[in-house]
Amino acid sequence: MPNIPGKISSKAEKLRKELDYHNRLYYVDAKPEITDFEYDKLMKELISIEETYPGLKTPDSSTQRVGGEPLKEFKTVTHSVPMMSLDNTYSHEDLLEFDKRVRKVTEKFTYTVEIKIDGLAVAVRYKNGIFVTGATRGDGVKGDDATENIKTVKSLPLKIADRKFLNMEARGEVYLSKKQFEVINEEREKADEALFANPRNAAAGALKLLDPRVVASRKLSLFIYTLIEPEKFGVAGQFEALEKLKELGFPVNEGFKKLPDMDAVIKYIDSFEEKRHGLPYAVDGMVIKVNEFDKQEILGVTAKSPRWAIAYKFKAEQAKTRLNAITVQVGRVGSLTPVAELEPVRLAGTTVKRATLHNEDEIERKDIRIGDIVIVEKAGEIIPEVVGVDTQARTGKEKKFKMPTECPACGAKVVREEEEKATRCINVKCPAQLEGRITHFGGREAMNIDGMGPAVVEQMIRNKMIKDYGDLYSLTIFDVANMDRMGQKSADNLLGEIENSKKRELENLIFALGIRNVGQQTAEVLAENYDTLDKLAEAKDEELTRIHEIGKVVAEDILDFFKAKENKEVIEKLRKAGVNMKRLKKKVTKNILNGRVFVFTGEMSKYSRGEAGSIVKSLGGRVSSSVGKDTAYVVVGNEPGSKYDKAVKLGLKTVNEQEFLKIIQQ
Repeated sequence: MPNIPGKISSKAEKLRKELDYHNRLYYVDAKPEITDFEYDKLMKELISIEETYPGLKTPDSSTQRVGGEPLKEFKTVTHSVPMMSLDNTYSHEDLLEFDKRVRKVTEKFTYTVEIKIDGLAVAVRYKNGIFVTGATRGDGVKGDDATENIKTVKSLPLKIADRKFLNMEARGEVYLSKKQFEVINEEREKADEALFANPRNAAAGALKLLDPRVVASRKLSLFIYTLIEPEKFGVAGQFEALEKLKELGFPVNEGFKKLPDMDAVIKYIDSFEEKRHGLPYAVDGMVIKVNEFDKQEILGVTAKSPRWAIAYKFKAEQAKTRLNAITVQVGRVGSLTPVAELEPVRLAGTTVKRATLHNEDEIERKDIRIGDIVIVEKAGEIIPEVVGVDTQARTGKEKKFKMPTECPACGAKVVREEEEKATRCINVKCPAQLEGRITHFGGREAMNIDGMGPAVVEQMIRNKMIKDYGDLYSLTIFDVANMDRMGQKSADNLLGEIENSKKRELENLIFALGIRNVGQQTAEVLAENYDTLDKLAEAKDEELTRIHEIGKVVAEDILDFFKAKENKEVIEKLRKAGVNMKRLKKKVTKNILNGRVFVFTGEMSKYSRGEAGSIVKSLGGRVSSSVGKDTAYVVVGNEPGSKYDKAVKLGLKTVNEQEFLKIIQQ
C-alpha cells in the first residue's frame, strides 16, 4: 500500500465533507447550490483518490453509495422492536371513533399528522455514529439485511455527528419518485421486460436485488418518520422526534403537523387531499398519531398494530375504459380470480391495463360483461379494481362471463362451497400455485426452512427440481449445489434446514400444508384436537364443527383438502421422508395460568420464545409481543431488549428463566 501524503488525506476528507454537504442540500433540503456536472466532478476526484489510496476509503464516504460487489444472499435481521402495521380507514366517522377510544383511556394529548408515503418500510441502525445496518420490514419480527442496497439511497446520512445520537435506530419508507418510476418503466419497455405496476412495487423489487450497483441505478429515495426508543434520548413526543430527526440530517417529509384535536386533524387532511396529486411521489393517505410518547405507552398495542395511531386512506381516483376480455389467474392456495383485461387508461399516475374483478359473485352483482365500458379505480391508490359499469354505453354485443369448471393452470376440477364466494383449485401440485405454496411451506411459522425464500424456490421450480413441497425431502447435495449462487456451504446449510424441518410440531405441518382458511391459530387448535395428521385427515364434518373455533366453511376446506387425490400423494411423500405427523408436546389440560399475559424478552437456554409461548398457551395463559398494563409477567432472558426497560418503568412483574420454569411447573 503506498504511503499516504498528508495533503492527499486532507483533500479526501475535505471532498467527503463537501459531498455530504451537497448531498443534504440536494436530497434532503431540495436547495442545491451546485450543478450536477460540478457534483460529479467532486465525486470523480474522490473516487480517484480512494482508488489510488485504498486506506483512505471510509464506510461513510459518498463513494460507497454507488454499490459494491453483488451479494450471494440476504441475511436475516431480527428487529429490535417489531415493525407493526397500522389500522386504516377511509372515513371521517372512523377517525372520530378512534378519537373517542383514545379519550376513554387517556386525556390531555395532541395529535401529529404525517403524509403516508406509498413505499416500503425499512429500519436503519447506527453504531458509533456510522450507518451499520439497513433492514426491510419482512414479517415484522425479522426482515432482510438490505444494508448495501439501502446505503445506495443518497438522502440517507451515513454518519451522525451529534454525540448524543451516535447509537440509534430509525424507521422510515423507501420509495421511488413518480419521475424515476416512469424512467425505469420506459427502460423496461425498450428492453421488452414486464413493466412495474406502481412505484411501490418498483421500490420493493429494487431492495430485493442482489446487486447493489443495479439498486444504485434505480435512484431510490427515503423518508424517515420514527425514532426508536426516543425516551433514551430525552425526546417526549412524535413532533419533537421528527424535528430532531430532521436536525440530525435525515430526510423527513415536511408535511407533518402537530394539531390540538381531531377536528383540526380532519380539516388538515381535507385540505391536503387534492394537493397530493402535485407531489413528486405517490401518497395514499395520512397517518394520525397520538403525539406524546407517555400517552402512547398507556394506550399500548394489539397483536398487529398500535392503538395510538391510525392511517387515513384517500378516496381512490376513477376512470372509464373498455373491458376487452376476462382472464382467470390462480392464487397461492388455489383461489381463482377473474381479471379484467382493459384498454390501457391513465389512473392515479400510472397506466392501467388489468384490474381485479374479485370473484364470480362480484361480476354478477355489478353485471359486468365482456365489451362493457367499465369504471376503474385504484383501491388504496395501489390495486386497480373494476367498481362499476356504464350501462348506457352498451350496444347489445356484450357477453356474460362464467367461471371455468376446471383449473386453467392444471386442469383439475375446481370447487366452490355454498357459503363461499371463491372458486378454488385444491391441487397442491398446481403449477400456478407451486411457488407460493412451497414458499409458504418453508416459512418461519410453518416448517421454518431458513434460506428457502422466493428466489430459491423459483429457481428450484424453473430447473424442474421439485413439483410439490413433498419433493423438497428428496433433494440431494448435487441438486442444490448446482443452483445459481449456491456454493457447497450454502447447499449443506439448506439441506440441513430441510432435514431439521422434519422435527417440527404437528401444528406447524398443518399450517404449512396450505389448507385454505387454516392459519396459525386454527392449525394450533386442530393439533390440540387431533394428535396425528391421519386423525385430522379422517375427521368428519360434524366432528370439526363441534370445535368452537372451527366453522362450517373451514371444516369444508379441511375436508376438501384431504379428499383430493393429488394432496394425498404429496402427504405420502412427506410421510416416507420422515416428516413428523404427530403432536410431540404433552397435552396439558390443567389451566394453571388462567388467562395471565406473558411477554418474553431476550434469549432463554431451555426453550425458544416460540416454544415457551406454546407452553404458556397450553397452560391457559396468553402471550403478547408488547408490554402493557395487562401484562402479568415479563420473562427476561439473556440480553433483553427495550421491553425489560419498559416493564421496570411500568412497575410490572419481571422473572428470569428459572422463575418462569417454576411458574409453568406448578
